[in-house]
Amino acid sequence: MRVTTRALLSILFTAATAACRQAAPPAAAAPTPSPQSYGSLAEVMRSIPFPSSNIIFDTQTDDPGSRKTSDVPRKAGTSTTSTYSSVYGGWQGVEQSAVAIAETANLIMIPGRLCENGRPVPLDRADFKQFAQGLADAGKVAYKAAKTRNLDAMVEVSGTISDACAACHERYRDVPEGKERCL
Repeated sequence: MRVTTRALLSILFTAATAACRQAAPPAAAAPTPSPQSYGSLAEVMRSIPFPSSNIIFDTQTDDPGSRKTSDVPRKAGTSTTSTYSSVYGGWQGVEQSAVAIAETANLIMIPGRLCENGRPVPLDRADFKQFAQGLADAGKVAYKAAKTRNLDAMVEVSGTISDACAACHERYRDVPEGKERCL
């Protein structure tokens, strides 16, 4: 039987590949980020649920479906924010705001986050856990309502969002003069 050069190369290549696989160390798993806090509780609340809830509240008087988007190209000297402010607007922006509110509940429960007064966020307190769950639930209800594109549903859900925020604020933010926030 005659062995062709092509067959011989195929055998050698297969053997070499197998040897390399056996000799190569296993690939290290890619590092994954672990949950950690980067801002205080007040900074998180001011940067995520505050603007997001305002977008939801705005649906009480402004139909997100009637907002016009611009097809005009960006002009020199125009800010990126003004150019792209309508890209994720309309109902999609309302839906995303609802998701942001629900996800905030996860963020505020990350261990190590501090209150504005420098004390740890009271993650071990049952009422704080309940308020965080209320925020997540309100965000989910708002998302479902935004998907319906129904303005009456958005008026209703605005109250749900407001109530979820107020419950926690009354206990941990809106304190008498001279007392520190977030206990």
